[in-house]
Amino acid sequence: MLAGADGFAEVYPEDKYIVVQHLQAAGHVTGMTGDGVNDAPALRQAEVGIAVSTATDVAKGAASVVLTEPGLTNIVALVEQGRTIYQRILTWIINKISRTILKAAFVAIAFVVTGKFVVSAFAMLLLVFMTDFAKISLATDNVRPSKQPETWNIGGFITVSVVLGVAMVAETLLLLWIDWSRFGLAADNDALYTFSFLTLLYFAVFSIVSARERSWFWATMPSKTFLAALSVDAVAGTALTLVGLPGLKPLPWRQILEIFSYSAGACLIVNDAVKVAMIQWRVLNVMAQRE
Repeated sequence: MLAGADGFAEVYPEDKYIVVQHLQAAGHVTGMTGDGVNDAPALRQAEVGIAVSTATDVAKGAASVVLTEPGLTNIVALVEQGRTIYQRILTWIINKISRTILKAAFVAIAFVVTGKFVVSAFAMLLLVFMTDFAKISLATDNVRPSKQPETWNIGGFITVSVVLGVAMVAETLLLLWIDWSRFGLAADNDALYTFSFLTLLYFAVFSIVSARERSWFWATMPSKTFLAALSVDAVAGTALTLVGLPGLKPLPWRQILEIFSYSAGACLIVNDAVKVAMIQWRVLNVMAQRE
């Protein structure tokens, strides 16, 4: 809710502060616009204090945001941009937590089960280096700002991240078990390293496509820069394994396509459905608490 300094007639300066407090107590995310010294306490108290371009220095110092142009029309763009940034932060959190769980648990559990490190240190460093560049492109991605005010109580999204991370660990271990004998991974460490590198790479690419949306991954079109970064990541990673770098033995095309298709199906079908179901459940719980 947005309260203007002049929206309440015949009130004392301290009353504006009290009005903001009452709105917050009622569960509203409150914005306050003002320009004078007497508006400073309310501007400071509000979640979003907005000082207009002609405001006093005191009001500007107390506000969260200072408009640089006359009028209030920029407030709409301000709110949309803030919610867009929030969505990008959520994408980064979901992707970071889930993939950290994937990389750590996949290597650890596979070592306990097989007695081998299934990915070399060089391959893991290469993977981190490549995927970090792709994650930078998230700043350019197309994002839908939410229709309702957001909250930094993101415990529910952390739960989603953990569940997705555990699901990806189970899926990658299942693929390792399937290919362990079929492609002779048990007897060829270099082939095993390449298999694990490509599996983690493709899961990284497709999982971030799913994580960027709170709804189904196809609900919005990613930005061209974001798509280009992910495409280069996948193509370059595959090409490097075909070159035959130390510890990364080229795999048959059939096996590469299998890993690619399996990763796409797991992330964009199974895990995307899990994500949507959990987020919808969280939204229903939040709505019930507000009522």
